[in-house]
Amino acid sequence: MTIGIHMLDLSQQKICVTGGAGFLGRHLVEILKQKGVTDEQIFIPRRKDFDLTMQADVARLYEQVEPDVVIHLAAEVGGIGANREHPGRFFYANMAMGLHLVEYARKHAITKFVHTGTVCAYPKFAPVPFKESDIWNGYPEETNAPYGIAKKAIFVMLDGYKREYGLNSSVVVPVNLYGPHDNLICSRLM
Repeated sequence: MTIGIHMLDLSQQKICVTGGAGFLGRHLVEILKQKGVTDEQIFIPRRKDFDLTMQADVARLYEQVEPDVVIHLAAEVGGIGANREHPGRFFYANMAMGLHLVEYARKHAITKFVHTGTVCAYPKFAPVPFKESDIWNGYPEETNAPYGIAKKAIFVMLDGYKREYGLNSSVVVPVNLYGPHDNLICSRLM
């Protein structure tokens, strides 16, 4: 497989970062600013103003903000307990956000859509270390499957939208996230 790397010039782009106030988003926004992107170029939708699971709110977001680039980091997530307790909610929220954001990206002919996936989309029994091509080789771990499959479905949607409508997109799948501003409760072993 040949991958063409081409850097998008963000100097004149209006960038919408969903989840931009969250753990990953805060770091990304800081990096964008270090690269010269101004506060005026970055828009971070907040749930109280734009519920991204609601089509009308996503339509209003695209109308009001008129983004050139959407970096979709927002997600309904939780740990193992939350995944067990809310599998339907996690599937619906993540599927709805992706579905609406990608469709309106197409309707508004944006320059680039970046979707953040999850390793929860990989098969439960993927070989370690796993490869990108392993993602379709089995069902995810059952606890994480609703979340992982919803995120993976957006991979397929973006592929279809590229082939049919020419929507320029990328999918990023972070393997692990931790660091400053993380909200995990850690205990020290004694």
